[in-house]
Amino acid sequence: QVQLVESGGGLVQAGGSLRLSCAASGRTFVTYAMAWFRQVPGKAREFVAGITRYSASTYYADSVKGRFTISRDNAKNTLYLQMNSLNPEDTAVYYCAATSNSRIPRISSGYDYWGQGTQVTVSS
Repeated sequence: QVQLVESGGGLVQAGGSLRLSCAASGRTFVTYAMAWFRQVPGKAREFVAGITRYSASTYYADSVKGRFTISRDNAKNTLYLQMNSLNPEDTAVYYCAATSNSRIPRISSGYDYWGQGTQVTVSS
């Protein structure tokens, strides 16, 4: 089992940057592939980015490709999402998620554990 806690959200102007972090408890972090999702009210949770256990592969939604970078530090049990060139359409609650699946599911049902979320608001 793993517990996930996100941080780093906030209010930023369009064109700005934020770095989200997701701290994982326990010594099993490296056994999970990880991902970031986001959700706005009234819509389904949306896949943003994913990373395999040893960072060999990363995956991105088309809407964030080239602007966001997912990374992880297994020694620190931490997942990151560097978000650059933010625009108002990126406004959402961002969640980190862990899956025991060796691949990176792009649907929320593919994940076993979730953080509580962190709000990101981008003003125009």
